[in-house]
Amino acid sequence: MRPLLALVLTVFRPATLMAEEPVSETATLIVRPAADSDLSEFLWTNRPVVIFADNAADPRFQEQMERLSEDQHMLAERDVIVLTDTDPKARSALRKKLRPRGFMLVIIGKDGGVKLRKPHPWSVREITRSIDKFPSRLREVEERRGS
Repeated sequence: MRPLLALVLTVFRPATLMAEEPVSETATLIVRPAADSDLSEFLWTNRPVVIFADNAADPRFQEQMERLSEDQHMLAERDVIVLTDTDPKARSALRKKLRPRGFMLVIIGKDGGVKLRKPHPWSVREITRSIDKFPSRLREVEERRGS
């Protein structure tokens, strides 16, 4: 009886592994200018992370963009899209709505609400840990597990 059970488990184990969604190590992060974007287009599909700076040469902006490029697959797995705004004179709709002063990182949930504001660069790990605490993200993880 035990050899038969072992055989059955061996046969069906690969099928369950194939059913799981693989995490792509090559997933690329989507980065767009904030001026070309409206938050309503991301409702219930993406989590925008908006990066503001007074100038693209701002060292904090450059550091933030470097940090985001390190672990892109972690952000892509959480449906993050990065919106950048480095021109305060353009007065984009996002800049009017969120009112940044100098450098600012803003995490927006899939529901369109502002979840977090930070005046300094954050690592991908810090961003993903914050996102993983959102109720919508907890639901997504439960759904993927099949509970």
